[in-house]
Amino acid sequence: MVSNQEAEHLEVSRAVGSTPNGWEDRSVIFFANLLSLFFGNRGGARQLEQEIRCVDSYGGRLLPVLSLIFGGSNNVLVLERQPEPSLRQLFLDIGLDLPKTEILTRHEFLELGSKLVHGRLAGQPLLDRLREEPAGYLDGFVTDETIERIATELGKRTLSTLEGSHRGNNKLLLHQHLESRGLPVFPTILAPRADEVPGALRALSKQGYRHGVIKAQIGASGIGLIKASTDGAPVEVPPAFFHEGPCMVQAWLEPGTHGVRSVLSPSVQMFLSRDTALLYDLTEQILDPEASIHQGNESPPGYLDDHPGLDDELFHQASEAARWLHRQGYRGAASADFLVTLKEDGDATAYICEINARVTGATYPSVLARHFQPQGSWRMRNLELSQPMHGADLLGRLQRRGELFDPTSRRGILPVNFNLDPEGRVRKGQFLAIGERLDDCRHLLDAARHDLPVRWDYTHDR
Repeated sequence: MVSNQEAEHLEVSRAVGSTPNGWEDRSVIFFANLLSLFFGNRGGARQLEQEIRCVDSYGGRLLPVLSLIFGGSNNVLVLERQPEPSLRQLFLDIGLDLPKTEILTRHEFLELGSKLVHGRLAGQPLLDRLREEPAGYLDGFVTDETIERIATELGKRTLSTLEGSHRGNNKLLLHQHLESRGLPVFPTILAPRADEVPGALRALSKQGYRHGVIKAQIGASGIGLIKASTDGAPVEVPPAFFHEGPCMVQAWLEPGTHGVRSVLSPSVQMFLSRDTALLYDLTEQILDPEASIHQGNESPPGYLDDHPGLDDELFHQASEAARWLHRQGYRGAASADFLVTLKEDGDATAYICEINARVTGATYPSVLARHFQPQGSWRMRNLELSQPMHGADLLGRLQRRGELFDPTSRRGILPVNFNLDPEGRVRKGQFLAIGERLDDCRHLLDAARHDLPVRWDYTHDR
């Protein structure tokens, strides 16, 4: 971890509308491999592989934003498969600077990690090419042992320390810090073993909560999180939940419980560099109401005018979280996700649910929207097609309808990424609507969803 003295000198800036080019003088080799998210917890990684569709094309979301964050040029993006060609061309047409791409499948990534442990690196042409790249830094969704070893082998540096990335994504450590600072926290019971979870849920029931949420200390994309009834119904908790130690059993705050009338789900987007933290966007998360899994975001939240002072409180708590995260040794993109309870008596309370110390599902749309429309609005949804189609056809139909993003008017729908089936056709994707007003962005997405001659639905970010 960094010293307390360095953390005290951290400058935290609230600047909604800024582009988070915290590394404007640095170039990076970025390994976009989702398996790193669990820091060696193979149970969590296997579950993600089983549940996420088109997993090998998710890393393509970094293609349009990498050079907006790392401004030193000479960036390299290491993907599991090549991005969809027509979408790549669209990014070039609207003036984005794209990184060079290399391919390393997730299984090759695991094999490389094993070889690095045992020192068997003969015949690794990818590493030979990357060694010659002028980029001086290595990064990934997180800095795990494999990323750290690759950096050492290439003679380059990581932006975050392994310990900083690991600790920065730990929900229990964050919870303990927030509690020590007197900030609002969820009622929490630690369960060192699976057979202790039912007792923790019963304890929450006695406190008047209908549901609890079981959280692994480290998780991603809904993996490591289970919503459970407190009425005594059986709940199965996988061994992977205890990879880091005790899991957390927390009260699920919902309407009808303890005077809660409704809940909101804002998120503050941030970027941490050597001695600064930039809070550059405030969004509302669009979540699955049952499982609380990310489905999209929009900015600015439409309810801020109805709750004076709420944005100040969110940024205050996010600043505290950013200082904690910086002290752990983490550097790069992150988000502080909140739950806000609105009570019958008019009281509003903001709770930090978690910090995601990594590029998240909100990073891509936020960076792009703030680049093209700094003081405007945006809305991003995950859309799944009932029948796969070629990317060029999909983009052509959006363009003919006048809905495709136009950099001149700074309005329209900009697909951030296409998730591809084995034949290279679009199965689902992340679609970003950019405009001056939030209502316009919502209309754009709804119109496109109904105009295209295929059936598609909003879906999870997985």
